Amino acid sequence: MSRRGPRHFEKLVFALSDADDPADADMSRFHDRLLAADPGDELLALWRRRLTAWDFEQSPAWSADTVPRTPERRIAVYEKLGFGADLRKALDDAVPVHEEAGPVTISREFQPWYTREQAANRSFYWTSYERLLRRKGWSDAAVSSLDEAAHAVVERLADPTRETPYGARGLVVGYVQSGKTANFTGVTAKAIDAGYRLVIVLGGTLNLLRGQTQRRLDMELIGQENILGAADRDDPDALVGIDYQDDEDWPAKFVSFGARPSDLGAFDIERLTSRDRDYMSLERGISALEFEKPDRSRPLHDPANLHAARARVMVVKKNKSVLEKLVKDLKKIGPILGEIPALIIDDESDQASVNTADPKKWEAGTVTRTAINGQISKLLGLLPRAQYVGYTATPFANVFIDPGDEEDIFPRDFLISLPRPTGYMGVQDFHDLDTVDDETGDAEEKHVRGIYDSTDDRLQEALDAFVLTGALKLYRAEHGVPSGPFRHHTMLVHESVRMAEHAALALRINTMWHNAAYTGPEGHSRLASLFDRDFHTYADGSLSTPGTYADLKPFVSRSCQLIKQGGSPVIVVNGESERDYAQPDLDFDRTPNVWKILVGGTKLSRGFTVEGLTITYYRRTTQQADTLMQMGRWFGFRPGYRDLVRLYIGREMSLGRGRNAKTVDLYEAFEAICRDEELFRAELARYADLVDGRPQVTPAQIPPLVAQHLPWVKPSARNKMFNAELVEVRSPGTPIEPAAYPQDAKMTARNTERWKPVLAAVSGSPATCRLVPDDTSPLSRSFQAASTVISHAQLLSVLSSLEWEDGNVLAPHLTYLSQLDGRLAKVDDWLVLAPQRTQRSRIEATVLGQGPFSLFRRSRQTGKLSFGRISGLEHRLYAQQLIERPESASAADGSPVLGATRGVILLYPVVEAAHDDEVKAVASTGTAASDRVIMAFTVIPPKTAIDTKQRLVRFRTKDSTRPDAVYVDAL
Repeated sequence: MSRRGPRHFEKLVFALSDADDPADADMSRFHDRLLAADPGDELLALWRRRLTAWDFEQSPAWSADTVPRTPERRIAVYEKLGFGADLRKALDDAVPVHEEAGPVTISREFQPWYTREQAANRSFYWTSYERLLRRKGWSDAAVSSLDEAAHAVVERLADPTRETPYGARGLVVGYVQSGKTANFTGVTAKAIDAGYRLVIVLGGTLNLLRGQTQRRLDMELIGQENILGAADRDDPDALVGIDYQDDEDWPAKFVSFGARPSDLGAFDIERLTSRDRDYMSLERGISALEFEKPDRSRPLHDPANLHAARARVMVVKKNKSVLEKLVKDLKKIGPILGEIPALIIDDESDQASVNTADPKKWEAGTVTRTAINGQISKLLGLLPRAQYVGYTATPFANVFIDPGDEEDIFPRDFLISLPRPTGYMGVQDFHDLDTVDDETGDAEEKHVRGIYDSTDDRLQEALDAFVLTGALKLYRAEHGVPSGPFRHHTMLVHESVRMAEHAALALRINTMWHNAAYTGPEGHSRLASLFDRDFHTYADGSLSTPGTYADLKPFVSRSCQLIKQGGSPVIVVNGESERDYAQPDLDFDRTPNVWKILVGGTKLSRGFTVEGLTITYYRRTTQQADTLMQMGRWFGFRPGYRDLVRLYIGREMSLGRGRNAKTVDLYEAFEAICRDEELFRAELARYADLVDGRPQVTPAQIPPLVAQHLPWVKPSARNKMFNAELVEVRSPGTPIEPAAYPQDAKMTARNTERWKPVLAAVSGSPATCRLVPDDTSPLSRSFQAASTVISHAQLLSVLSSLEWEDGNVLAPHLTYLSQLDGRLAKVDDWLVLAPQRTQRSRIEATVLGQGPFSLFRRSRQTGKLSFGRISGLEHRLYAQQLIERPESASAADGSPVLGATRGVILLYPVVEAAHDDEVKAVASTGTAASDRVIMAFTVIPPKTAIDTKQRLVRFRTKDSTRPDAVYVDAL
């Protein structure tokens, strides 16, 4: 039934029974047993597993017209089984349809080869992994969801037995700390079952991270028998030097097959790296990659050879010297490399792997690559049958890779977005995305505590919360919370990337700790107050929580003991070499209980899982969305203590220095990148459905996948965005001011001519524009300006007709402005202001017979096409004041009332010159030649000109091989 789908159950029972007549097949006992089953009944567990798998199956032959995870699919299953209404109701009550979304896949067309039946026929390692997940407490839905997502990856790899080599490139996008390792472990299990015989996992940039990944694969996939090899587990001398002899989880929690897989009719896995040893060189020389071939007349990828060969697995650090050794060894092997079906899994694929060499600096006809990217390209070149699958939670840099670079890692074949796992705490659990204005929502109220430097940095409160939540975990463990006992309990403090600041902060925390008097009256008083106003108020009613602090007080002392065991409660996590990270308290796998406060910077920002993290104190700023998101170590799974998680985060932080310094809100920044991420996933989902059985778009054709909601938080670092092209910039209430105007005189003259209708309308007597005193100046200021009102259509007509020398710098803004006809928002018209210079410095002339107008002098920046600031400060402030108060005006200043659907345009006839004498020469006849006047402008849309999602910026990826390619419009 599992391979061919559901079949008529009663007929199947008869076929498997000894009855001579179908009527003699006793189904009543089955009915009664199932209807009376309690939740732990083995028969019900079997049916729960089977129904969930059928619910999740993608386009099965037995029900191709139903959608997975829907009641319609379940009905189809029941009809195939021949179940009546009573059984259907009992099973629906016991096994509800899991209707949450599955993975979203954008893919090229591919040749189907990895069918469900084939997967079931060869499933030794996957079946073992599936059993382990169930033993760990994974639900049927979670296992089926992983099965579905892993299958979606493997079926899009090339058939390992195909004659012509092909290397697929793919990307799997998860959430920060959401179980991506579980997914690629499942993919590895299915891939080696299917025939892939060399697996290279690129496991982070630190030995610590690489070792974590190696241990995870060894424990959950490779297993005891493959680790031990021929060693006798009962002979202590034979076990000398074997991994994990000092690991408390060995051997009990490591997968065991009962015998060597090759003795069970499967195949063994040989490890080419171990927990403590990265790839150095092939330990047994080239013979380590000499694959067994029963039929030497056929290539390794022939089925006759492939399924008899052992698989090789290595987990290597993304380090230049390590990868160079691997490439060097592989080169020695020779022609057989072309026969090996290989799988390269790149964990955190947007880190180090992406080519960040500036294309503008490449030599003609060549591509310059950064170190790690270059080695990955060499690996892919040496292994023509290698499949590359990147994993990341922040895919922006990967999306911006040039699709036309065939040797790079752009996900040309597929991009899979994993669903948000059940039980996961992500950005949505700390941000109330549906609230309006300054409203505080439920998630923020429960978990977020703002740090306002103007009042208190709340570090002492955060330390108190750490002690208190430790006590609450101990209380819950004693009172039988299923997730207890809680092995690790940690706090993360992240303020800076500078090691000197880490040392000073660690000293401050140690001093605070010793002065906190946690076991004295003062300490208990603080903890009791914090418990009453915070943790008791927001406790999860389904988990054990004491009614009063007095009930919790006996556990506080034990919490403090665990935190200060070993001397200091603080660990500093930084350094310039691997030795700096070789601290027992950073090894969550081998250390029984880590109850510590971790202080650090960059090394705590990616890949490193802080187990048991409950309290986070975060104040570090950055301007890259992917970097910021990776710093969210507070995301993840928090079984049994979800309600205890607290985030202390900077709400008033300084970004930049000197004149460019600004105050930013880190909580707001995380919310903005959450919206960026959700829009990215929504864009994928929009194009994922097949049309007439074919993909709507491929990864290379997807229009802007990445958005930017907050102006100061870019999607990725500048050196990862060379192929990113702006598609749209939305600027409600914000100036749009092009600076790079044409230098060509004929182009300038044509552009000036296109403004003629507006110049004609704005000609006339100037009026006085008075600024309202504000923070910039307590004094009243004014200037003269001619004005008119033009329609939105007229503005678009002018702006759309302008010419630009170095690409249309206005294009992303035009995409936005063109939607203000009611599609995105409604703008009726625009107030045009043509300011005049002061009487003392005024130089006037007519332009195209209109005017006269005040001519402005501007100079281009050295070595650039662009001018500096175009608009004058007072002019811009005045226009901004009109935008900020569209419905009201001071009777005293007589300013116009814009209304909600009118924007402002500042229009400047500019002469490019270094001195006023040059401007006077242009105006000497009273008429300025059109080829000498650049019509510069600033456009400020009304603040209401935005959709409800507040999306500000969108990008797309340029393809060097298709400069004129048409991208699908996402609007």
